Amino acid sequence: MLRKIIIAACFAAVLLSAAGCDAFRRLAGRPTSAEIAAKRELILREEAAHQARLDSLKLIGQAMADSLRIVDSITALPSSIIPAGDVSGLQVSGLKYRYYVVVGAFSKEGNIEKMEGFASEKGYETVHIPFDNGFTAVGLCGTDVLAEAYASLRHIRTEEFCPDDVWVLVNE
Repeated sequence: MLRKIIIAACFAAVLLSAAGCDAFRRLAGRPTSAEIAAKRELILREEAAHQARLDSLKLIGQAMADSLRIVDSITALPSSIIPAGDVSGLQVSGLKYRYYVVVGAFSKEGNIEKMEGFASEKGYETVHIPFDNGFTAVGLCGTDVLAEAYASLRHIRTEEFCPDDVWVLVNE
């Protein structure tokens, strides 16, 4: 009898070492270690995806706040942002960018060339922005990004050639 118990105990020890805890978990209807590991991996992936969404929302919120600060800063300057539709007779169909820093509008070609010369000497590319009434505005630093337009406006205001009434044209 003792021999049968010893053989049964050895058989049980071999069975347990071969099957491990997963056999008992399976018998009890509980998840196995592989299923637990898969669930843990799924939870980690879902948490990472959720954190990525939160980070993305935080970046969007920061970009919106930055844009509002830029608009407030530009509005506080002696110059202003003027949509193209608010300027009568302005022809903006051929303009490449959304924003331009306008350093002057002139009726005489000589004055246009003079302003372009001042700007070109400082390394700025100039753009002619014609009006129906014969005036032509001189635009600098064309960009599609409001933050860049604001930075350009601030930098241009420090230049000697920059007039007091410099403004940002919004090509809409």
